[in-house]
Amino acid sequence: MALIAENHLQFILEIAAIMHVGIMFVLNIVPMSLSLVLFVALLLSTGFAVLFGADALLLFLPVQHYEFSHSFGPIALLVAVTALAALPMMKEVGIKITNLRIFVYILLIIITIAGGLMHRSFLVLWFLGLLAGSFIISKSFRQKSIFTLKKILAVAFVVIVGFVSLEYLSRLLDMPVFSPLLRITRLEDYSVSSLQMVLKNTTLLGHIPGSDYWGSQSLGGSDGYITLPISMVLLFGLPFPIFYGILVNQKDMIDYMLPGIFGVAFDFGYISLIFLLIWCIFVIFIGFKVLSIYRKKRENNDRKYLGREALLIGSLAAFIAQTVVGLFIMNRSINGTALLTFILLSAMIVGHVMIMRK
Repeated sequence: MALIAENHLQFILEIAAIMHVGIMFVLNIVPMSLSLVLFVALLLSTGFAVLFGADALLLFLPVQHYEFSHSFGPIALLVAVTALAALPMMKEVGIKITNLRIFVYILLIIITIAGGLMHRSFLVLWFLGLLAGSFIISKSFRQKSIFTLKKILAVAFVVIVGFVSLEYLSRLLDMPVFSPLLRITRLEDYSVSSLQMVLKNTTLLGHIPGSDYWGSQSLGGSDGYITLPISMVLLFGLPFPIFYGILVNQKDMIDYMLPGIFGVAFDFGYISLIFLLIWCIFVIFIGFKVLSIYRKKRENNDRKYLGREALLIGSLAAFIAQTVVGLFIMNRSINGTALLTFILLSAMIVGHVMIMRK
């Protein structure tokens, strides 16, 4: 059996297998103490706050910006929720966390504003992940439910104010890139035609040859609409169809305008989509199952797994948010570099099923 991938789907599966096995060993080799996990989470959260903030500032300058929130937004969510989950654990062992909590909240505000300026889809991912993380934390520590009417109305108010502020800012500065209404208009203009193309041409294993941009050279599947980062494909010199330059506009018809389920179905077929959905459900189920084991150990005064528990809570919240946004709202949130991030989050959850014994 050849080990070299022959198309995008095989390449994705091979990288996914390698990452899951690798992360599983890393989680067992590296000592996951609570202090280490919290330190790394705070360090990375600070780094993402600076990275997203600098990227947002570049929008106001005549230079290139890099849109890091698409690909690294779920990782920022992972470390942020991990830090939030570690706080009540630190409090349980008698450590004062008042100043630490304030610092974490400041980082959350910076990332929210900077990431929201770059992409409205990031705001959806971010708030959904924070809600999921807060819910998991409240259940893990048997706290009162966070979903009170007052809090739900407060979150809705913040979201509405945020979108209105972005629209006003876009008109004040004459910068359409900030406009949420422009994004909605683009969806109205392009999503229907994209959806028609997908539904008419999708098959069990891919799509009808010749129905996509490549025409007669179409492979009928794995044509590059769903792919790992192009840099990875080029690094290994793999002869896969890749969208360059203006050709990206053809990919954007699916990548930007449709949810990920349609992108996966069109490029890999309905069967692959079904397997992906089953895998996502399996990963979330495994995550909550292992989390319940960690909680029982903690409640029995076994503090050995506190770091792993905090990390698992962050991974679960980020994976749930990226799954919902990527598969059911915008394909770009689960494609390209974001696909690599998605695989990493999956590995960060599944990796907890194995614990090495000395």
